[in-house]
Amino acid sequence: MPTATQAATPAATANAIAEATQPGRLVSLDVFRGLTVMAMILVNNPGDWGHIYAPLEHAHWHGCTPTDLIFPFFLFIVGVSITYALDGARRQPETHGRTFVRILKRSAILFGLGLFGALFPSFDFSTVRIPGVLARIAVVFLVCGILFLKTSRRQQLGLLAFVLVFYNVLLQLVPVPGYGPANLEAGTNLGAWFDRTVLGEAHLWKQSRTWDPEGLLSTLPAIGTGLLGLLAGQWLRRREVDPATRVAWLFVAGSGCVLLGLIWNGWFPINKSLWTSSFVLYTGGLALASLGGLYWLCDVQGYRGWIKAPLVYGVNAITVFFLSGLIPRLLNMIKVTGADGQPTGLRDWLYATFFVPYFSPLNASLAGAIVCVLIWLGVLWLMYRRNIIIKV
Repeated sequence: MPTATQAATPAATANAIAEATQPGRLVSLDVFRGLTVMAMILVNNPGDWGHIYAPLEHAHWHGCTPTDLIFPFFLFIVGVSITYALDGARRQPETHGRTFVRILKRSAILFGLGLFGALFPSFDFSTVRIPGVLARIAVVFLVCGILFLKTSRRQQLGLLAFVLVFYNVLLQLVPVPGYGPANLEAGTNLGAWFDRTVLGEAHLWKQSRTWDPEGLLSTLPAIGTGLLGLLAGQWLRRREVDPATRVAWLFVAGSGCVLLGLIWNGWFPINKSLWTSSFVLYTGGLALASLGGLYWLCDVQGYRGWIKAPLVYGVNAITVFFLSGLIPRLLNMIKVTGADGQPTGLRDWLYATFFVPYFSPLNASLAGAIVCVLIWLGVLWLMYRRNIIIKV
């Protein structure tokens, strides 16, 4: 488990905003990460999974909702962050061995946290889901970290193009053993077959057990999302280019990616669960434009009066994501007597008591999610005020 670190000097105990405004730090990246994690907490914690507004749900299969943007935005941010965290090490080849060990260690911790979350509270290794959000983040961080150290921007761009085309060919041209011609259906596509073959049905997403939205094969194009972040981060670090030009080209690149994604959608549909090549370009383009806008507002124009809430989420992003998945399960392990006289979990009782009677079903569910975001904001704000950052 990562450890909390507290500053020991007056300079280090300065608040996070003061740190973020220091030269060389990308304030917009912290804000972008925080906004993304806030959205992640909102959509992952509805009061009632049976009543959710459409924009707060994933697309049923093909297509893209606002909720589908959250995970690719986070992987894009991982790529950008790598360019800032490892730039010094990249310039010193003699340190690459030690840096690789650091990258591997962090990836292992992320994967371990994801596995722990999947095991909790039953710890049944025979049916534990192995793929997952944190597992995918771990793999993307590992691969993109190594690529950043060992490859040039041109090589990264070429690899991105290769991965997207190669993945398209795999899913649309390679026959699926036992099912026949290539297809893009949920349980019968090549990625689903590969997951079942390698991991076994018992270790896949429990809602289906025949395919997994964070499966093995679809992690390949997810690395492409991280590569887009690598390229964006390196562009922003080019100090010989003036800020207005950096922003302009982020918007140009973002618009181009969105357009290419929409064109590619014509024969390889935008699909988060498959993480299709069109999905990589479409969501990556929106991430480029979002980062460009935030960079212009926060880093160039200096509009920072509004950033405290996303910033406190951004500096402890993995912490809040991990704990927000565990705590509702812990609360429901505490049994209380419900209105019907039957024992019910504390989390469900709180929702039924304080939300259901006062709102429509959809609004009660949304209110529960918003309150969850606000509760975590309070916790993270306290951590931020005390300069407690749990590093992974």
